[in-house]
Amino acid sequence: MMRRFTQMKELIKPAKTRFATAFLTLARIHQQKNNLRKMFTSEEWTTSKWAKEQQGKRVAQIMLMPSFWNTVVYALKVSGPLLCVLRLVDGEKKPPMGYIYEAMDRAKEAISNAFGGKEERYNNIFEIIDRRWDVQLHRPLHAAGYFLNPEYFYSNPNIEHDNEVMTGLYNCISKLVPNIDVQDKISQELSIYKQAENLFGLPMAIRQRATTAPAAWWAAYGSKTPNLQKLAIKVLSLTFIARKRNRLDQKRLNDLVFVKYNRALKRRYDMRDILDPISLKNIDESDEWLFGRMDRELDEDDEFVFDDDILTWGDVATASGVGESSQRTRATSTSRARATPRVTRSSSVLQLVDEEESEETDEEDVDGYKSNDEGQDYDLLGVDVEDDC
Repeated sequence: MMRRFTQMKELIKPAKTRFATAFLTLARIHQQKNNLRKMFTSEEWTTSKWAKEQQGKRVAQIMLMPSFWNTVVYALKVSGPLLCVLRLVDGEKKPPMGYIYEAMDRAKEAISNAFGGKEERYNNIFEIIDRRWDVQLHRPLHAAGYFLNPEYFYSNPNIEHDNEVMTGLYNCISKLVPNIDVQDKISQELSIYKQAENLFGLPMAIRQRATTAPAAWWAAYGSKTPNLQKLAIKVLSLTFIARKRNRLDQKRLNDLVFVKYNRALKRRYDMRDILDPISLKNIDESDEWLFGRMDRELDEDDEFVFDDDILTWGDVATASGVGESSQRTRATSTSRARATPRVTRSSSVLQLVDEEESEETDEEDVDGYKSNDEGQDYDLLGVDVEDDC
């Protein structure tokens, strides 16, 4: 029903990360606002079984509440700029160390503009952002990367007077360069970078400040300041995270399946010594030694000796005096064998059952084994079987 009203558009839009999936799904719901309202006020919904359920009534009530849609718009205005920063932070290929500081400032500015500069509407959001920034994101490396990024340094002359940035820069130098002599050389070379002297002042270097990756820019034009160049390349080449996110990637999934399957094989192997190794599954019921019967009126006794004669092998046996009555063999008669089956003594007690019943039981056991393993796989993986920037 929902797809008919939304022109076959899905509300859930999976992405590579959880935060992006939530944002894109919320944005898709907002895009389909009118269509969703039409659906919950249509006759088709009113006459459906979902409209009579408690959850269905609650969802319809929420979708028709103006306050709900106002909250959706508020969430999109706040999370949109932050999502761009998170995507930058989550990058694993392009080093974002030289951009994260500026990205946070621009995100806060974008949020302020989205609310028309009314601080009372976003002050609480800024408090949350600042608290997370101070705990997780605000590090000397970020300040040093911001200072050493030529695009931002030369376009903002006030960076030199920013106490927070300069403090982070010198703290980074003292931690990454333990040699005191090298620290002093870096401090002297900083003046060349600030004044854009030597290769830093070339027209080509000026043009490429905003078009070339910061680390590549330093590698190309920082040869006159070798100590500062080495530090800048080290800082600007860092990704924001040292390892990938905790995603259940394909390799980990394959490893889990491998372990699970081998555990199942090991269980089967261990059961080999417990179960009776003799399989009666392929034995034909017509084998007389299994059921202990040799009926004269069956099988060879009724076969004709010659195709054009009515003489049977049973008649020949009677005339020859070799006919024998039914005798007991190892097993009892068919009825008694099926009523009280033999029991083979092993480490576990097994019963001899009818072949057809055995095959049906085997098939049911296999299905049950598969279903149990599948359930265990889902539990092991922590996957909720319902529904993956």
